Amino acid sequence: MSALGSFIWSIADRLRGPYRPNQYGTVILPFTILRRLDCVLDADRAAVRQLAARYENPNRLKVEVKKVTGRTFYNTSNYEFANLLTDADGLADNLTDYIDRFSADVDVFEYFDFKKEVLALEKAGLLREIVKSFGAVDLHPEVVSNADMGDAFEYIIRKFNEAANETSGDHYTPRDAIRLLVDLLFAEKDADLSEGSIIRTLYDPTAGTGGMLSLAEEHLLDQNPDAKLSLYGQEYNPQSYAICKSDLLAKGHDATNIAFGNTLTDDAFKGRQFDYCMSNPPYGVDWKQYSKAIKDERDSAGPHGRFAPGLPATSDGQMLFLLHLAHKMRAPGDGGGRVGIVMNGSPLFTGAAESGPSNIRKWLLESDRVEAIVALPTNMYFNTGIATYIWILDNTKHPDRRGKVQLIDGTSFWTKMRKNLGSKGRRIGDGDRAKVVRLYADFEDADPEFSKVLRNDEFGYWAITVERPLLDEEGNPVVDRKGNPKPDSKRRDTENVPFAYGGSAVGRAGEREVIQTYFDVEVKPHVPDAWIDWSKTKIGYEIPFTRQFYKYVPPRPLAEIDADLEKQVAKILGLLREVEG
Repeated sequence: MSALGSFIWSIADRLRGPYRPNQYGTVILPFTILRRLDCVLDADRAAVRQLAARYENPNRLKVEVKKVTGRTFYNTSNYEFANLLTDADGLADNLTDYIDRFSADVDVFEYFDFKKEVLALEKAGLLREIVKSFGAVDLHPEVVSNADMGDAFEYIIRKFNEAANETSGDHYTPRDAIRLLVDLLFAEKDADLSEGSIIRTLYDPTAGTGGMLSLAEEHLLDQNPDAKLSLYGQEYNPQSYAICKSDLLAKGHDATNIAFGNTLTDDAFKGRQFDYCMSNPPYGVDWKQYSKAIKDERDSAGPHGRFAPGLPATSDGQMLFLLHLAHKMRAPGDGGGRVGIVMNGSPLFTGAAESGPSNIRKWLLESDRVEAIVALPTNMYFNTGIATYIWILDNTKHPDRRGKVQLIDGTSFWTKMRKNLGSKGRRIGDGDRAKVVRLYADFEDADPEFSKVLRNDEFGYWAITVERPLLDEEGNPVVDRKGNPKPDSKRRDTENVPFAYGGSAVGRAGEREVIQTYFDVEVKPHVPDAWIDWSKTKIGYEIPFTRQFYKYVPPRPLAEIDADLEKQVAKILGLLREVEG
């Protein structure tokens, strides 16, 4: 738990009465950000005011401020937390002036609708007390690190979501899950990251409150303090966008690289590609309301558009983000890119052969973009206990990994938390994370109990249609004019024939031979009158993750089961005698 976050959230107690618990966050979140920015700007406040008096052109002023402070944002107001309370009657107006005089790239308070909250607090007689309380919290960077500030933000957001009974997973991802994703994302190219003065780009299309971007930067700087990571993100939740942008502003990043909007319908970085991409998109969220725009883009963008490989069911948009990120990887000729994305189990197997989801998997696997998939422990998220998986994509795989996918079962690598946070009762500790990263690094030499390496074609299959003859009343086949038996649609069946059936490595090249062998061995002995309708054969891809790590547990011996039953019967009879007696 964040002690700082808990302390800041305790200020919400002053809101009781005029505010309901589910409204606390609309005050606490923007005030926390305002106080953090107030502290970050404190050291250079006088110098910026002097520059503002000299330069009226905001573009010129921004350049001059950057020279003096090293930051891209500023505030030219004469007010700050230190003097806001000196004019008791003008507090609301003065606070509004302070908010209005941030540079244009600090648009975060607009997305909180903060001025409205200021007026509401004044009307309730609470504004002075809230300003005084936040002014007493020291959030200067030398006192509160970026990491601690990030933890505090996470805690406050979680408390806000609990009070509002919202889905916290829509707003942020647990930091332990992000750390594992970041380690895997950078694992293959850590050698590159240690080169001096290197500049890399990182992009998150579902940036949330910025946790993934911040932790990725921390990891890179741990590897190489001289490294530079340019962070890019897009977020459609107004409050999450405001927090993300504020956090990155306070760390000196170019705030214009964080955009507001819906990534799926309005890509703010259209035409841009990145060294690293990461995302934890919403699970099972309906995209029906955007379907026309997305289908129109697919049809107009042609075979190289981001949605060209296929579209998932409108009930779940996860795979749209998967496709989006696959198209955001830097081209192989420019050094290539890597993707880390967290999704639930649905994208592994949902959809029949030649459906949208199957075709998406087909495109990813046949183009050799899927490098590894890691199953995470359950009960990792604050709002759900479902199974989740990290997918790692790479379009310039190491030669040893080409044509292969590594599956890692990380479900047993977790540490029990002392106290549950919502549904989250487990965390991935440093030791747990190290074990998963070691399995990834060992690749084909990894412990087979937890890691499997399969060829891309081992996930492919042919969906074949097996027909049976239509029989007349006497049980004889009904034939057409050419003497061929007519199929009985009621007796029709389908079979999925793996590309690698019987250990075959010929893949799709040996389609007819493999299918016929499968049919002769697996089907024909049971239904001798059956045949294959070759015209209906379809190609599908699925990733049966759980099946790869299935462990057979034999049933208990009958004698043992009988003995247990006898004990229970005797116990029940004893209880009945007590009642009767």
